[in-house]
Amino acid sequence: MWMSFLLGLNYVAAALVVIRVLMRSQMQPSVRLAWIMVVEALPFIGILAYLLFGEVRIAQAERQKTADIRARLSGIWTPSPHAVSDPPEWIAGIAATAHSVGGMVPVSGNVIDLLPEGDDAFDRMIRAIDEATDHVHVLFYIWLDDGTGQRIAAALRMAAQRGVSCRVVVDAVGSRGFARSASWRQMEAAGVALVEAMPTGYSVLRALTRRLDLRNHRKIVLVDNRIGFTGSRNAADMAFAVKQRYAPWIDVWFSFEGPILRQMQGAFLADWMSYTGADLGDEILAAVPAVADPGAIAQVVATGPDRRAGSVSDCIVAILAAARERVMITTPYYVPDTSLDTAIRACARRGVEVTMILPERNDSLLVGATSQGFYLGLLRSGVRLMLFQPGLLHAKLITVDGRVAMLGSGNLDRRSFELNYEMNVIAAGHDVITAIDTRQASYVARSRALTLAEVEAWPRWRRIVNNTLALATPLL
Repeated sequence: MWMSFLLGLNYVAAALVVIRVLMRSQMQPSVRLAWIMVVEALPFIGILAYLLFGEVRIAQAERQKTADIRARLSGIWTPSPHAVSDPPEWIAGIAATAHSVGGMVPVSGNVIDLLPEGDDAFDRMIRAIDEATDHVHVLFYIWLDDGTGQRIAAALRMAAQRGVSCRVVVDAVGSRGFARSASWRQMEAAGVALVEAMPTGYSVLRALTRRLDLRNHRKIVLVDNRIGFTGSRNAADMAFAVKQRYAPWIDVWFSFEGPILRQMQGAFLADWMSYTGADLGDEILAAVPAVADPGAIAQVVATGPDRRAGSVSDCIVAILAAARERVMITTPYYVPDTSLDTAIRACARRGVEVTMILPERNDSLLVGATSQGFYLGLLRSGVRLMLFQPGLLHAKLITVDGRVAMLGSGNLDRRSFELNYEMNVIAAGHDVITAIDTRQASYVARSRALTLAEVEAWPRWRRIVNNTLALATPLL
């Protein structure tokens, strides 16, 4: 009797969930089909999984609040004397797509430098904090209480003690340990304003109003509207103590000067104002002058689950469409949506030299195996796959034809496209693109080529596992 009751209850609940899935207008067909299969195949568990992770739920009041903040800030930074009103033909489509996704326009007059790979990557940033006179804004997904983390914390502490307004945001999950460290308490005592983004409260009621695994994955440092920094690097040593078995972690970190700082400031302040309710729009009222003529063109693409007018994936597809000769892609995680994987393969098939660099060993066994499910299709399309050997390659870079690049915090996975708050930058300028291509060439030199013959020789069980996980990509 009880078994019949439970089966009937599951049937009714599953039917209601399937109806809801079919009514989700923004859900891609592949995602829709995957969730229906999970709900039908796993009694009760599939229903619970969908309720917790099937939708990007954000309370309407919270969504409206962030929309109002963006509108307030965009009214400040959109009028820019450095806006590129007539971008070169080869970047025009990319810029238009990035504008449709993130709302920001390309600006000229910037200087962008690729900083060293080692633990001295933060030296210039710490010097800038030491020289700060007005404010320092910092946002990291992961901040560890190691040598690098403590150096940054000490610089902020001293800046606050001499009267500089220091504001720090860390992700509540990624930096959980640091937010409970002595370094955190010392910064707070020195007057640094500290915020944990999206604290976790695992209750049933909270799960019904907000998806529990939304995270702020951005990495941003801004000093006095004079210099800014972003990239893939977290506030941590390359030894990365929380996952040191995969060390060294190889990342990229960039410095920015010029009008692009206003857009980076807008991305940080949108988060700060959302979390604290404090209106700091005046921080970006002053225009940031050009520092080079014409300088590098740059355009911030700030994305998050509360705004779904496209994603970083759309920008990458536009970048690939502009490719004529060569594409180089570096990413630690490759769990793409269908449009991105199709675009990469199509790019290679039309004769563009496409090189993808991924780590040989991935810190996530699930993501690593899922990525491998795409290797055969990429190789058969003519993509060159290079597997990085010494440590975990964590950099996120794309360059096309030595002309344009995308850099920042976003991975080539659905989490970065749909669930994380990310900040990427589209950049065009000979010096910075050459530096990025040179850095990626150094990754290739430290990698081994994965051949089509090798993948075709994988045992059947491995291919079955990888391909099965690849089928689950819409859920990851």
